[in-house]
This record gives sequence, C-alpha cells and structure tokens, in this order.
Amino acid sequence: MKEFLDGIRQVSPHAEPILVISLTAILGLLIGSIRIRGIKLGVAGMLFSGLLLGHFGLTLDPHLMSFLKEFGLALFVFTVGLQLGPGFFNSLKKDGLKLNALAVLIVLGGAAVVFVFGALFLNWDPGVLAGVFSGATTNTPSLGAAQQAMAGTGNADSSSSAAMAYAVAYPFGVLGIILVIVLIRVLFRIDPEQELLELKQQLSQGIREPQRASLRVENPNLAGVAIRHVPGLGDDGVIVSRIRRRDETQVGIAGADTILHPGDVILAVGSPEQLERAALGIGARVDEDLRKAPGSVTSKRVIVTHKDMIGKTIAATRISERFGVTVSRVSRQDMILTAMPDLKLQFGDMLNLVGGEAAIQQAADALGNSVHQLNETSFASIFIGITVGILFGLYPWHLPGMPVPLRLGLAGGPLIIAILMGRLGRIGPLVIHMPINANTAFRELGIIFFLACVGLGAGGKFVETAFSTAGLQWMLLGAAATTLPLLLAGFVGRKFMKLNYLTLSGVLAGSMTDPPALAFSTKLTHSDYPSLAYANVYPLTMLLRILVAQVAVLWLC
Repeated sequence: MKEFLDGIRQVSPHAEPILVISLTAILGLLIGSIRIRGIKLGVAGMLFSGLLLGHFGLTLDPHLMSFLKEFGLALFVFTVGLQLGPGFFNSLKKDGLKLNALAVLIVLGGAAVVFVFGALFLNWDPGVLAGVFSGATTNTPSLGAAQQAMAGTGNADSSSSAAMAYAVAYPFGVLGIILVIVLIRVLFRIDPEQELLELKQQLSQGIREPQRASLRVENPNLAGVAIRHVPGLGDDGVIVSRIRRRDETQVGIAGADTILHPGDVILAVGSPEQLERAALGIGARVDEDLRKAPGSVTSKRVIVTHKDMIGKTIAATRISERFGVTVSRVSRQDMILTAMPDLKLQFGDMLNLVGGEAAIQQAADALGNSVHQLNETSFASIFIGITVGILFGLYPWHLPGMPVPLRLGLAGGPLIIAILMGRLGRIGPLVIHMPINANTAFRELGIIFFLACVGLGAGGKFVETAFSTAGLQWMLLGAAATTLPLLLAGFVGRKFMKLNYLTLSGVLAGSMTDPPALAFSTKLTHSDYPSLAYANVYPLTMLLRILVAQVAVLWLC
C-alpha cells in the first residue's frame, strides 16, 4: 500500500491525501455499519479505521491533518448547535431543568473521577487525563477542545497523548453506558413494557395539542359583545375562526372584532381544558362541523418563509386586520400550537389560515409560502456564523488560578454562536436556515474528517500503547469514569426523582452524547420516548463537556 501511494504521490501530490481520507472513510463506514445485537458504532467506526490504517503506515502531512481535524470539528459543532438552538433554552425549563441537573451530575462526576483522582493519586500527564475523560464519555468535541487548550500552552506532546488515551478509553465508553442501562433495569426490577404504558399515560395527561369544538352562544350577556371581549376567548387561549349566524346556513369568517348574538354557532380551537372553560361561559357544544358547512370560507396551510415575518408575533404581523383571515393553528416541526397573538413565528412554521380564497392567497404572499426556500441552505449565514464562532472561540477569558487564559476554541465558540443563531432565526435581512438533510450531511462530514485524522495520527503507536501497562491503566480509569457517575445518577434518578425508565435511559445516553446507547435504549423499550430525554439534555451536556475539558487541562498544566 505504501509503495502504491508513493507512486500516486509522484504523479499527483494532491491525490495522495484525498485517497488516504477516502480509504479511511470507506473502511470506517463499513466498521460503523456492523451490528452486534442491534447496536452499531456508526460514525465512531471512523476512529478505528484511522487507527488501523495508521498502524500500517498510512498517514497525512501533519499540517494538512491538523487543518482537516480542526475544520471538521468546527463544522460538526456548528451544525449541531444550529439544529439544537431553537429548543436549547426551552430544554432548561420545567422538567428539562430536572433532567439537565442529572446530566450535569454525570458530567461533573466523570470529570472528578478522571482529573481529580488522576492528578492527585496517579500524577498523569494532563493530555492523558483529557483523552481518558473524552474517550470514557464518548465526547469527541471535548477532545478537540482539550487539544487546543494544550496547544495554547505549548504542550504538543500532551496533545498527542490525548488522542492515544481517547482511542484506548473509547470502546468501553460505548459499552459501559449500555451495561449501566441494563444494570439499572435489573437492580430496580424494571419492566420496560409497564414503564412504556405509564409514560404514555403521564404524557397524555399533559397534552396541550389544540382541538376543535363547535359552541352555540347561549349566554344572553354575550349579545352584542365582540369575541375579543369574551372571557376565555382570544388572548386567553381559544381562537375562533368560523361562525354561523342564527337561522342561517352559510358560514362566515370570525375574527377578534366579530360581534356575537345568542344562537350563533362558532368554531373554537384550543386545548381541551381551555375549550371546556370557554363552553361554561358561552354555551353548550353542538355536534356540527362548521368546516363542512356551506359558505365561502376555506382553510389552507401556509409556510412562513418571508424574512420580514420571522421573529414577529402573530399579532405584530396584523394578518387578520390586513387580509381578513384568521390564524387558527401553527405547526412547528412535530408540534401543533394554538395561534396565540404573542406566539413568535419561526422560519418554516406552517400556519392554518381560515378565510376567503382570495384573502388567503394575499396572506400567503405576505408570509412567503415558498416551499423552494425550505430546501435552500443559507450558506452566507453558515460562513458568517463559523467566522464569528471562531473569533469568539479565540477570545481569551482570564480566570483566577489559570496559568493561561481560557479560550473556548473551535469546539466551544462555534457551538455557542450556532445555538444563539438557531434561536434567533434571523439577523437583520439574513435568514438563518439549514434544511435537516443538509445539516445532517455537513455534520457527518465534519465528524468524519475529525475522527479520521485523530485515528491516523494516533495509529502508529496505538497497538503498543493500548496493550502496555499504561494503556491498561487508562482503560481502567476510563471504565470507572464511565460507569460510576452513570450508576450514581441512575440511582438518584430512579430512587429519589422517580423518573420513568425510558426517560432515565434517554438522560444517561444524552449525558454521554452517545448515539449507540440511545439506539440500544429505544430498541430495549420498543419506543422512541428515550429520544425525548436525550434531546433535552444533549445541548447543555455538549457545551459543558467542552468547557470542563478545557478548564481541567489549563488547571493541570
């Protein structure tokens, strides 16, 4: 193989690195696709393919390998942050705060096991400790952040040893999470099927997805009163979109200023509880679907793509006043929301408009309603975000007790900026949007570059290191850093927080940012409910691991 690449290099020097990366990617994808009891490594197989090919002498120019690794890391964390941005701050509310607190316990527990024990009792090199911490917790960006921090201190040898320790600790990092999830099930004698039924019952009690109800106006005090002044309607959570007047067969559009009279029938949209309260003050429900009644009123789903509408509340768009249509519901990703006046619109929201065909078309033009734009990637916002993220990551933060300033680096800077951009959705005239398929593709490409270069760089000395006394010690410390915090959090979460097993398994997998463990949890419980908890704790966990790795390395250097 080496002779073959030498021949390629003589013909075209630039072809050799492309071939090496491509071969590493092909082998890594093959390794990652191998399933063992339904579990596969996925993109993590890239690390082991790099180690294997690096062991047999394949490598890249150090400067090129460093560039590809850092560029891949920045691309990966930026696309992750962009996707998680819209829901990041919401994940810290209500139950999310409790789940994230448990994840923080796992992150800090793992850091204490590795850095405190390793520094005080083993006196290991900071690079080794950083590699063990990142590998044991299967978190690649924290490795990149630690290596950048060590490079800033001029400790290149520690940066190299970090990659080696990461590769040694990583395999049990994946396996250990799965073992803990199984062990908690055995210790607490949990029946996953029963847990699934209980979780479905809990979630059904808290559903706030809007429903429809036809109400007859029977309260005489409402005669001549506008809908906006009726208790329980409008700003209180129930939207009225259609109305059939007493003794009439035609259905008309209902808005906030529509006047009610006894005998009128209105179509109201809201949560079951809100509709029940509205019925108490208005009148009884009637078995009549006004959507099917004759009239000039129709409904249509319209997509928000116009930049001037993004970030505005429904009231601020003045859609109802300008075009005479009513917004009854808003579909956002996998959620259906009541169209409250203070609800802020995001790019890609789907609004259900009720009104005349001509009026709806005018409103659709104002909202954008461009399916084509949904599939376009805003490359300008991506490169602006990466640029700002890198500059933000290079900014020195002077912390007490640190020998050198803390820099978020290419892992933390782009991640934070991407989360903020994803949350905003728009900066001035610039719409921040990346289709989910494009996001996934760029994210996978970035992590492929990073892991392939990490493996190729460490592969030359991996075998002799992994099976040495030092390598075995790294494995043992990594195993402790994986299992002990997870067992503690699992016990606390189940015994004291009374968390459902499906939720708890999702938190454990998310706290390690480990997709194979999530896949195991969903297969074990025969549901996707663990993914909800996984997504809830993933953003904060990712950010915290990056920061902890850097702070610990700078503290020890």
